[in-house]
Amino acid sequence: MHRQAVSSERYLIPSGSFEPAYLALYRRGELQRRAEEAVASLERCRVCPRHCDVNRLADEKGICRTGRYARVSSYFPHHGEEDCLRGWNGSGTIFFSWCNLRCVFCQNSDISHRGEGVEVRPERLASMMLHLQSLGCHNINLVTPEHVVPQVLEALVLAVEGGLRLPIVYNTSAYDSMESLRLLDGVVDIYMPDFKIWDPEKAHRYLKARDYPEVARRVIQEMHRQVGVLKFDENGLAKRGVLVRHLLMPGDVAGTEHILRFLAEQVAPDTYVNVMAQYHPAGMVSSERYPEINRRITAQEYWQAVRLAEQLGLRLDERLA
Repeated sequence: MHRQAVSSERYLIPSGSFEPAYLALYRRGELQRRAEEAVASLERCRVCPRHCDVNRLADEKGICRTGRYARVSSYFPHHGEEDCLRGWNGSGTIFFSWCNLRCVFCQNSDISHRGEGVEVRPERLASMMLHLQSLGCHNINLVTPEHVVPQVLEALVLAVEGGLRLPIVYNTSAYDSMESLRLLDGVVDIYMPDFKIWDPEKAHRYLKARDYPEVARRVIQEMHRQVGVLKFDENGLAKRGVLVRHLLMPGDVAGTEHILRFLAEQVAPDTYVNVMAQYHPAGMVSSERYPEINRRITAQEYWQAVRLAEQLGLRLDERLA
C-alpha cells in the first residue's frame, strides 16, 4: 500500500470523515436533476468535444458508435491499478466499450475500436456498481467514460438508492467536454485523466484529434479546480483529487517535458503523476505504418522523465521511487 503520500496532513482525509461527493447532491435532488438533464442532452449529442449532434435518444450513433445505452466490456476488482486505488481488495473497474479517440497505438483496440461488450440499461449498470461494492472494492473505477456520462449519471442515481457508498474514479483520456465536467462537478471524487500528447499535429496523427492537447489542458485544470490535489486516508487509499497518468512514447512523441511542466506550473506543483513505461507497439502500429513508434521506450527515456518530474516537484507513484 501507498504510505509515502500520507506523511503530510495536507494530503490526508481520515476515513471516518469521508463521504462520497455524490451523496450530498443526491440528498438535495441535484444528482437526479443532472441525470435527467444529461440524458435529455443525448437528443443532440455534445457529450464530448466531437460535437456529433446526432440523436442518441433515437439510437443514432456518431464517432463513439454508442447510442442510447452504454456498452460494457467487463467489470471486476482490478488489482493492476495504482496502489492507492487497488488497495487490498481491488479497484472496482467498469470498462466501457468504444471510445471518442482513435489512438493508432491502442492497447485495448478490441474494446475501444471494435466495441466488444454488451449493451446495458441503467438498472444493469447500477447493479454492477453495487456488485463491485459487495466484493469489497475500494472504489468504482469508470474506464473510458467520456462518451457515456449521461448513462453513468442515470445509473448512479439508482446505485445510490441501492446503497452505493464508494468513491467514484473517473478514468479518462482527458478528451472530455466542459459540459460533461459541469455535470460531474460534485459527483466525481477522483479524476484520473491521461495526458497523452502535447503537440496538435502529433495528436492528429496518432489520436485522430488535433484539438486533443488544448482540450486536455483545459479539462485537467477544471478537474483540479473541482477536487484539488490527490488525498488519501490513513491506509493510503485515494479518496479525493486528481491523479494524472502519462504514457511515455518512443522518441518523445508525447512531448513529455511540456506535459510535466504544464502540470507543475499550470495545474499544481504537487500534482500526483504516474509516469508509465508500458508502451509497446499495438493496434495499427507496425514498421510499415508508424515506424517511428514501432518500439518500446528505453530505460534512459524512462529515467529521464522520472528525474524531470522529481525536479519539478511533482508527486510520483510510489513504484517509481
